[in-house]
Amino acid sequence: MFGQSQAFSGFAVDDLGEARRFYGETLGLQVEETGEGDMRMLTIRLGSGAQVFVYPKETHTPATFTILNFPVDDIEAAVDELDRRGVTMERYSEFDHDAKGIVRVGNGGPAAIAWFTDPAGNVLSVLQEN
Repeated sequence: MFGQSQAFSGFAVDDLGEARRFYGETLGLQVEETGEGDMRMLTIRLGSGAQVFVYPKETHTPATFTILNFPVDDIEAAVDELDRRGVTMERYSEFDHDAKGIVRVGNGGPAAIAWFTDPAGNVLSVLQEN
């Protein structure tokens, strides 16, 4: 039924302007703002042709799980560039992180992953696959 659907995802933030700056300027993604007043939203266009909708929510509570993953060829370089752009890697007590905040995983999952948050506190990651 949905096999040919152009499905998309979306998530909330508490400040659309901050989200636009972070996703557009800090992460360098293509971001478009549409709508007016309470119906404003962002469309983030990803390299794969996928899109993600970001909408404001006054009572926003950050997701406690990873809402968006960015596969990269070189996680060390990606983390260094994020750091250069002022993004801090998150560290979770249940994982062993290296000095840069990278977790080496393996065992059928990604080879390595590092988490960071957007200005609304939503969790994102860069990951390098095997």
